[in-house]
Amino acid sequence: MFWTPELAQTLEDAPWPATKDELLDYAITRDCPQQVIENLEEWDSGEEIFGIEELWPEYEDILNTKFLYDEDDDDQYF
Repeated sequence: MFWTPELAQTLEDAPWPATKDELLDYAITRDCPQQVIENLEEWDSGEEIFGIEELWPEYEDILNTKFLYDEDDDDQYF
């Protein structure tokens, strides 16, 4: 499985909790990138998935990391 924050974000509005089949249906009907569909197809869980963190445990860490410059943060560096 290959996840990026952009790929994972396509599932943020999915109807959680969801089964693998429900997520696949959601991804297909929302025209999610093919990589998202392939990632979901690789998932072997038959149980409900309660959030993207179960598919990609590092997702929360990535969201909390600042990658972009923010003008509002300027003054804290001077």
